[in-house]
Amino acid sequence: MNRSTRARAASARGNEFPPFDLVRLLTTVFSLEGGESFGVFTDLPDPRLVDGFAYLKLPALGPQKHAYHTLYRGLLERAAEFGSAGASFYAYKETGGSNLDLPATVRTPEGERLDLRTALRRHPIVLYMGGWSATAPLTALAKEIGFRGATMHGTNDIVLATGLAVDYRQVSARAERMRVALTRADAMRLDWSVGGYQVSLRLDLGGQEAQKSHGLVRAVGDVANLPAGEVYYVPTGGEGFLPRKFEDEAGTVAIFEVRARGLTGIYHLVKGERAVAEAQVALIREDPSAGQLTELGLGTQSLPWAHTDIQDEKILGTAHVATGRSDHLGGDIDSSSFRNKRNASHNDILYTPEKTPEVALRSVRMRRGGAEVLVLEDYEPAELLRSLL
Repeated sequence: MNRSTRARAASARGNEFPPFDLVRLLTTVFSLEGGESFGVFTDLPDPRLVDGFAYLKLPALGPQKHAYHTLYRGLLERAAEFGSAGASFYAYKETGGSNLDLPATVRTPEGERLDLRTALRRHPIVLYMGGWSATAPLTALAKEIGFRGATMHGTNDIVLATGLAVDYRQVSARAERMRVALTRADAMRLDWSVGGYQVSLRLDLGGQEAQKSHGLVRAVGDVANLPAGEVYYVPTGGEGFLPRKFEDEAGTVAIFEVRARGLTGIYHLVKGERAVAEAQVALIREDPSAGQLTELGLGTQSLPWAHTDIQDEKILGTAHVATGRSDHLGGDIDSSSFRNKRNASHNDILYTPEKTPEVALRSVRMRRGGAEVLVLEDYEPAELLRSLL
């Protein structure tokens, strides 16, 4: 266990989290006024499994079961505390990819098949909890139709007990302090040590205003990704090298070249199966937008490792770089930018000592106004961020 992992484990043990409370979470996130109805959506291998909630008897499907037990049942059983106008449950066929466009139809537990937009128009507040992220397509739909929402893909018991149990007013306040400290950056440089190689990536940011994922949803058309807690940018350019660990059985790790903000090819195979890395290159040649670097995110929350990226990318000291779709972040790549809609995903590449021990993120440095400032070092916040905690 390295220094950063030990420090994070000690921090998690010493951090007290209140018991998860659905009323507190949704009241804080949405500032409920009463009278709102909720739509709860989940993804299933076959939407017909929602009939009579039959899927609850199947193994696995943990996030989908939490959608029923935690969200839907919780909304029904505590409706008086919410002042709620009710809740409805819907299932749709899993997309099989992060932030791919959603299927055009959904199904109810009574076996009714509905147009997705018809179902969404029924509810001022929409909650998505399933296996695959729906943040990008749901954000586009929220702006089109006019609802508020939250996505919570990959939720597990650790996330419920920690990342969804916190006070999001405090999360928002800390994220804003860090956003202000990191805004208007000209560039960020990430330095890695991997497989005996020392490689760097410079991401140009063009002095843009940093954005924050902070968990408070106030305006119609807004969608939060929960757990929240990060500062992020949409890069305008990028040059250098990007290490990536894949989730295949061999744990393949490869270093990719980056030119003009896009992945261009394999620089070095560190371990595992070359075919896995080559498949990524083939995908990019088929669909160049899939290889564009479209996000740099830095976690802001003091949370334990949860074995799911939805929470782990929000941990203070971690960093992630994403490829693909960026319209939900204010970027210029949406589903129409891809030659094949099956490639229109947004994929986070997360660096943490727990998930990527073979890839050591040595530092993240910000360049702004001719000066360079250390932001992270060995997965720990540097003085710039420590002073804001």
